[in-house]
Amino acid sequence: MALLKLAALGAAAYVAYNYLKKEQASSPAAFAPGQGAPGNFSQVRDAGPDAMASDARRDWSKEDQALDESFPASDPPSTY
Repeated sequence: MALLKLAALGAAAYVAYNYLKKEQASSPAAFAPGQGAPGNFSQVRDAGPDAMASDARRDWSKEDQALDESFPASDPPSTY
């Protein structure tokens, strides 16, 4: 009976692992959860630290925000 419970627990863990693995693979690496349009050809995330997949290592300055908002434009932001 214990072997049967152990097998059921292993199967449940396997299913959960595969579900989480598929969920991670479907979202782009730089996007926060819920960001980006799956069918969009040009994947550009929203500006700001809230739209990033990882947390910012420090507080953002006005220059950081302006640079992030100007990407992928070729001109630098006008806040310098």
